[in-house]
Amino acid sequence: MFGSVAASPDDVRRALPGDDLVPDADVVMDRAFDLAAPPVAVWPWFCQLGKQRAGWYLPRAVERFVPAARRGLRHLEPGLVAEAQVGHVIPDWGGRHARFEIAVVDPPHALVHTTTRGRTHGSWAIVLTPRGAGTHVQLRLRLSPVRRRWLADTVGEAFDAATVAGLAAGLRERVRD
Repeated sequence: MFGSVAASPDDVRRALPGDDLVPDADVVMDRAFDLAAPPVAVWPWFCQLGKQRAGWYLPRAVERFVPAARRGLRHLEPGLVAEAQVGHVIPDWGGRHARFEIAVVDPPHALVHTTTRGRTHGSWAIVLTPRGAGTHVQLRLRLSPVRRRWLADTVGEAFDAATVAGLAAGLRERVRD
């Protein structure tokens, strides 16, 4: 239903904006997928992504099991898109004080968030690259220090792959609607 979000070896080797924000990462998770729309059409969907914003985009088949108030938007909200500026803080689902801060905005190519959870610092890069008439989306999560690497490498990897697969499927529906 969701499709693969495996990054290619070229994706993994590629330097991305924000890599320098967590330079000696203990954990790096790369995901990638393609969308059938140009970067300029995909960009606003990522700008409004997040808790207390447009939500996390899931496909209709999954969202029907989510309370209506917690479903991701299926339209663009110009006000939310405009908030995507360096320094803007976005609440996250990782707990009451969990948040992301926008560190890099390069429309319609790169959006990088940073976060700190306890002692662990993280960066989350979203990079859009034209591919034919569509867009290649690459997401990279970098974390350091990570106390239990084996847990991040197993459970964290599986969770990240599942959530990004849901995001990819939800975005595929939205960019073509």
